[in-house]
Amino acid sequence: MKVNVHDAKTRLSELLSRVESGEEIIIARAGRPVARLVPVREKARERIAGTAKGKVKIGKDFEKPLPESILREYEA
Repeated sequence: MKVNVHDAKTRLSELLSRVESGEEIIIARAGRPVARLVPVREKARERIAGTAKGKVKIGKDFEKPLPESILREYEA
């Protein structure tokens, strides 16, 4: 969506609601785009090694080759 500066000032709350729902808003001055309102993406939290210790079980056949029926699915 593209709006002019005056509209952006008078409708800021509405525009922010639209941005929060994923929409991108372009703000223009005299028809020329000057700014973009986009949702803030939260930075992924840093992973900490060992937090799944005791929660993951790896089967004894983990390194065993896959059956032909499954391998064919990857080749399709």
